[in-house]
Amino acid sequence: MTAVDGGAADRKRREPAPERLRIVRLANFVMARSGGLRTALRCLGAGYEAAGHEAVLVVPGDAHDDEQTEQGRVITLPGPKVPGTGGYRVLLDRRRLARLLDDLAPDRLEVSDRTTLRWTGRWARAAGVPSVMVSHESLAGLLALTGLADRRLADTLNARTAAAYDTIVCTTAWGAAEFRRIEAPNVVEVPLGVDLTTFHPSRRDPAVRAGHAPSGAVLLALCSRLSVEKRPDLAIDALAALRRAGVDAVLVIVGDGPLRAALARRAYGLPVHFAGFLPDQDAVSALLASADVALAPGPVETFGLAALEALASGTPAVVNLASALPEVVGDAGATAPGTGPAFAAAIVDLLGRDTPRLRADARTRAERFGWPTAVDGFLQAHRAHPAPVWSSR
Repeated sequence: MTAVDGGAADRKRREPAPERLRIVRLANFVMARSGGLRTALRCLGAGYEAAGHEAVLVVPGDAHDDEQTEQGRVITLPGPKVPGTGGYRVLLDRRRLARLLDDLAPDRLEVSDRTTLRWTGRWARAAGVPSVMVSHESLAGLLALTGLADRRLADTLNARTAAAYDTIVCTTAWGAAEFRRIEAPNVVEVPLGVDLTTFHPSRRDPAVRAGHAPSGAVLLALCSRLSVEKRPDLAIDALAALRRAGVDAVLVIVGDGPLRAALARRAYGLPVHFAGFLPDQDAVSALLASADVALAPGPVETFGLAALEALASGTPAVVNLASALPEVVGDAGATAPGTGPAFAAAIVDLLGRDTPRLRADARTRAERFGWPTAVDGFLQAHRAHPAPVWSSR
């Protein structure tokens, strides 16, 4: 994966950026109990601040708030809940948000929502503010999940998005493919990162393992929002297939969402532990490092931060063949079509490999995705580095 298209990067290196920029970021579908997107926003914001820029994040919530955090200033505007999403809110008051943007006077605008916030690209262009839209999902994939597998519709909407912003950032080549298909000229690829300190093989804990997998059972872990697009049901179906085949395996699911009750019914009679949302990252890292295999069954994942956190913890992952995760995981795991038995077969394959080498390979793979590299790539997309950084390398 390349951080930024070569031609675009060369052009940007000839344009010295101001010493300090105010980068205003807008995001919907994020809350205190969110997963990958919330982590990415926090780490990118902290990286922008560390690089000498001013980061401002605007998100929806139940009430107005304005606080200074490690990721910079975080402003919360009231936004309604989206039915059926488990509590996600959106910024729908365009007038209020436009007034806030006018007051903030950003030097750069970064938007993490290609649907309800696409109008902000027009605001940025009218205000003379360079803009970036970060594509955290596959529109074609999401449409397919809703039964609208209409390529022409996806292409039309993606073309409108590409036209609305100066730059489209995709985190994998898989995620960029739908924009490449329509020959969007302003697409760059910037992989996200992973916290290589918090998620580390040294977090492996025999007590954690024994608590979940007594008598040496195979310990499977799923860290995911429990929603339709993540397909957590495949993890339960894989466990059922393993146990029918005589494999003594258990599954721990970390996360919450609208499918929680339905999944509990599906898991009836199986050794599945629903741990819920765990705010303590150390607890999550200990579980991942102590597991034998992590599962990432989502078919429309454009990066898959949870799977990468597992690799950083030294734990191989089985990922959905239809997603971008094979590109991220590489040889440090296995791929499977989206069925329970297929996932079970991939798990058995991993269990049959040389465990120490496989775990070492997982960590080595994750080390290619540190957050400093991701932050650097995003700042290149924003043309937000001090001039010396843009010298030829």
